[in-house]
Parts: sequence; C-alpha cells; structure tokens
Amino acid sequence: MSAANGRLKRWALLYARAALGAAFLSGIASRFGLWGENVGYGDFARFMEYTGEVNAFMPASSIPFLAWAATVSELVLGVALILGLQLRMAAFGSALVLLVFGAAMGLSFGLKSPLDYSVFSASAAALLLALDSSGPQENS
Repeated sequence: MSAANGRLKRWALLYARAALGAAFLSGIASRFGLWGENVGYGDFARFMEYTGEVNAFMPASSIPFLAWAATVSELVLGVALILGLQLRMAAFGSALVLLVFGAAMGLSFGLKSPLDYSVFSASAAALLLALDSSGPQENS
C-alpha cells in the first residue's frame, strides 16, 4: 500500500470511528432531551415507546430493560469509539448492536425501515473497523 493510500485508510478509519461514536451519543442525547423537546425522542418516555414499537415481538415487560440496555451499550460503545479505547471490541460490539437493532426494525416494521435508515450500512462499517488489521488505532 502506498503512503498516500495508508494515510487515506487511516483517515477513513478515524472517520468511521467518529461517525459511529457520534451517532450513538446523539441518539442518547435525544433520549434525554438534550437536542430539544421536539427533536428526535425528546425524552426517555418517548424513547421507551419507540423501543416497544421496534421490539413489538417482545413481551411488554422486557421493554424497560431493552431501552436501558440499548442506552448503556450505546454510551459505552460511543465513548470507546471516539476515544479509541478497546477499539476492536467496541467496533465488534457496535456491529452487533446495530445488527440486532436492524433485525428488530425489520421484524417489526419490515425490511425497508432499517435499509432506509442505513442501520445495516452502519453495522457493516463497524465490522470493517473491527476487522482492520493495519495495526493499532487505539488509545489504550
């Protein structure tokens, strides 16, 4: 690989980390109203409603757990991706979380929904980030 391609690859990996991490953290900000009341979910109660819609095939009693599990997972993964901590594990975790979310969306809303929101594309980007073998990109 040429030096120019190596630099481009390094910037592309950094871009993927930042984009995935920021997307996770932005979703969390929306759940707690940090983007404003009428932006995204606006509050955690609306996020719990959406979690119930996405997981319509799950028992209603599991929805609070799923909402909090998603929130904690996305917080940990978002911070790890942005800071480059345990990057391979964070990237694999991100790919899995996004794949499960996309599958749940597909089951509840039809396949068009996760495709339109690029959920599988983001999962694939996280998987590529996890499988990168060019060397450590971590800060740990």
